[in-house]
Amino acid sequence: MSFRERMATSVRAGRPEPDRDHGDERMPGGDGHRPTVRILGTHGVPAAYGGFETAAENVALFLHDRGWRVIVYCQLPGSGPTRTDQWHGIERVLIHEPRGGWLGTSSFDFRSIRHAMSAHQHGDVWLTFGYNTGVFNIVPRLRRIPNVINMDGMEWTRKRWGIVKQGILLANERLAGLVGDVLIGDHPVISRYLRRHFGSRRVQTITYGAHEVETAPTEPVAALDLTPDGYGIVVCRPIPENSVLEIVQAWSRIRRGMPLLVVGPYDTTDPYHRAVRDAASDEVVFPGAIFDAERLQALRFHAAVYLHGHTVGGTNPSLVEAMAAGNAVIAHDNVYNSWVIGEGEFFTTADDLAPVLDSLLHDPEQRAFLGRANRQRFRDEFTWHKIGSEYEHALRTARAKRVPDIAASPQRTGRS
Repeated sequence: MSFRERMATSVRAGRPEPDRDHGDERMPGGDGHRPTVRILGTHGVPAAYGGFETAAENVALFLHDRGWRVIVYCQLPGSGPTRTDQWHGIERVLIHEPRGGWLGTSSFDFRSIRHAMSAHQHGDVWLTFGYNTGVFNIVPRLRRIPNVINMDGMEWTRKRWGIVKQGILLANERLAGLVGDVLIGDHPVISRYLRRHFGSRRVQTITYGAHEVETAPTEPVAALDLTPDGYGIVVCRPIPENSVLEIVQAWSRIRRGMPLLVVGPYDTTDPYHRAVRDAASDEVVFPGAIFDAERLQALRFHAAVYLHGHTVGGTNPSLVEAMAAGNAVIAHDNVYNSWVIGEGEFFTTADDLAPVLDSLLHDPEQRAFLGRANRQRFRDEFTWHKIGSEYEHALRTARAKRVPDIAASPQRTGRS
């Protein structure tokens, strides 16, 4: 089954179970005929958490089809022995971690690197997502193991972490940036930042991607008493930097004749969540967090307009998914969003969002135009095939740098 066919199965019919469970801790050695990549730094595959996991899943499947041996390190809750299995031809190293939060993430990352070090064979290359535990990446650098690191969008700048956590993230960013062979920025602005601090030769820009959505069931829409093309939608974490309060305030200023679906976990004990709810008119609907990918995809696909209030963070996966669904987008006006969208409507405050809503919600032709433009922009820039090819180039670059004898040998062109 090809990359495209497998992903269609994953999106439309749910992900299959792993192929088999080997039970042993050590992975078998490379077969000498194909390159090996070890993917670290995510919760693993299949994706169930966020952008990093989705990227790891799609890049892993693409590389597998290109002839790579792909090994992904996966975090499991609770306790138990490390074991291995396969999923869609991807080898998974399953590591149990009973602790949550940063402590659990750090422990899992350390154990993943220790396993990868012990199983490493000449010619292997690593792909690490994130720098939260960048200090651990010093170890493979000392062993001259090629390592491509996705540098995670200046995560340390987010005020929600607090000054102590921001300092830890900044230190890890600088360490990862110093030791990575290729550094990935997910947006041109992020790449410029990385080049300024770590030099230009090692930095490549590779965005996040999505799968194009051309149809979706209407049952999830009807279940919320909504009608296709008759509501707006917001999908994000409910924090100030995502402008949810401004969006709700602008929508609630007058009767819109159209509900706004605000997807996310809104807790009455959180002051910001309470402020958002207090600002909402009776046309604003809070369905809670929606974890089912197919349901969320359908709700996004059938929306009249998608509102995106993210103010930081590079290329946002949720925004790319809206473009892949052909949504008309109204986005916060900043350098990150404006590059991703190209064509769209923009706002900064509730005051300047309100007139955009006044106009666009009653102009189906303009919404259709924006939706078509966004879909074309997605096809040009954000397909997983394009992104997978760019990751393969980055991996081969890092591999050639650290393993020059392999660089001189013919490169496998992959399977159809």
